[in-house]
Amino acid sequence: MASALLANILYSTGFVLEKRALGSLPRVTVRQPARLLRLVLGSPLWIGGSLALAAGFAAQLAVYRTLPIAAAQGIFVSGLVLLVLLSARLLGEETTGREKYAIGAILLALLMVVLSLDETDDTVSRGAPYVLVLTVCLPSLALGVWLYTSAERRARHRHRLPTTGVDYGVAVGLLYGVSSLAIKGVSGYVTTSGVADALLALLRSPYPYLLLFTGAFGLVMSQAALQRSRASLIVPVCTTVTCLFTAVLGTLSFGEALPDDPLRLALRVAGTALAVTVLLSMPKHDAPRPAPLPPVGAKELTPP
Repeated sequence: MASALLANILYSTGFVLEKRALGSLPRVTVRQPARLLRLVLGSPLWIGGSLALAAGFAAQLAVYRTLPIAAAQGIFVSGLVLLVLLSARLLGEETTGREKYAIGAILLALLMVVLSLDETDDTVSRGAPYVLVLTVCLPSLALGVWLYTSAERRARHRHRLPTTGVDYGVAVGLLYGVSSLAIKGVSGYVTTSGVADALLALLRSPYPYLLLFTGAFGLVMSQAALQRSRASLIVPVCTTVTCLFTAVLGTLSFGEALPDDPLRLALRVAGTALAVTVLLSMPKHDAPRPAPLPPVGAKELTPP
């Protein structure tokens, strides 16, 4: 539990620091990854944010060794509250009333998932069949990249409405969901004895290579998405997709059984369904801002 809460703090702080750093950088794009990396690596603030995210990754490894996947996701998503508070305080981002209700509903949904857990019955799995993991992960990676490129293509239209970043959040969330499953897989190889054998076994698994792919693509995609959208919206969407993906497909892939008790099963299914419903109903465009009113006493200019 302590590691999960620490991971929340580190991830929220890291995202906000990166977003603040990106606000002072020229526009970045996934079509120029080398330029993007050169710009962000030249920002001390961005480096501080990335170090916070890396430390959150280490805390996440400890969580997956002690908690079932679904339980871990329920705790991770509670970090959305801290993220929204930090975004308002440090980034000056305003969350609309509808978005606040949506985030509240997401927290309620994942509270239902947490209440469905029972530490006496829930088991923590250490491994999964590689074929099953790849069957789940590879199509998800392809879908995430496709969604992101589609969002980028629409963003280039001159007369488009300003996007909220939901599409970006879903796309990056799918990549981070795969990354989360890979972290879960890596956690099964963490040991204090037979380190050399464990390392060789890890290198023969798909997990390091999934982490490498999602780390590289997720870095580039998330930075461009953060620069274009509000962190207070894109990160909650991304986090929700990641948590649901990991809780549902991770539980099935790693063989962590669903609850036998009807009430606990209903809570878990209903919580998942509520979070998905809220996610699908969130607005995909920001409302256009009204033009500023002319100052009092100003004369209206009329064409000759």
